[in-house]
Amino acid sequence: MELLLGIFSAFGLSASAGLNAYIPLLVVGTIAHYFPNTLKLATPFDLLANPWILILLGVLVIIEMVADKVPAVNHINDLIQTIVRPAAGAVAFAASANVITDVNPVLALACGLLVAGSVHTVKAAAVRPAVTATTGGAGNIPVSIAEDIIATAASIIAVVLPLIAAALTIVLLTLLLWWWYSRSQKAKNA
Repeated sequence: MELLLGIFSAFGLSASAGLNAYIPLLVVGTIAHYFPNTLKLATPFDLLANPWILILLGVLVIIEMVADKVPAVNHINDLIQTIVRPAAGAVAFAASANVITDVNPVLALACGLLVAGSVHTVKAAAVRPAVTATTGGAGNIPVSIAEDIIATAASIIAVVLPLIAAALTIVLLTLLLWWWYSRSQKAKNA
């Protein structure tokens, strides 16, 4: 059962990394640092709990949050994050809840990469351009704030309540794929 909960946790963390690369890493590192009985990270991922790494992740969270709220810079940020978010998702997946000790590390990294990469792709290639086009850019800041809140809540839930995180991840991905599919169908019929 612990392996299954670890996998659910890993999927939730990697999905939230698709929205904000550093929030799930900061959440995992903070929980592992302050509550080591709740989340024990295997080597080399235990470095996420190092105080200096936590400070660095905190600074990176702030930079990404600010960059994502500045018009034009947010699109450049999404372009840069196309590499960073899937990589962060891979690390979050592999690091969380001892999954790395029970699942092949390559498989764990690949799953995290695919989940975070998928969420990021839908966000950067479909959701954000649609928000920009339909609101003239005015909707980007509220959407960015909502993404940060969702990434934070999903990361905490993924560690504390992994079954709920798994269900939320599936629902979120299903809704995003449905939205993207219906949008592409409307564009195709127009």
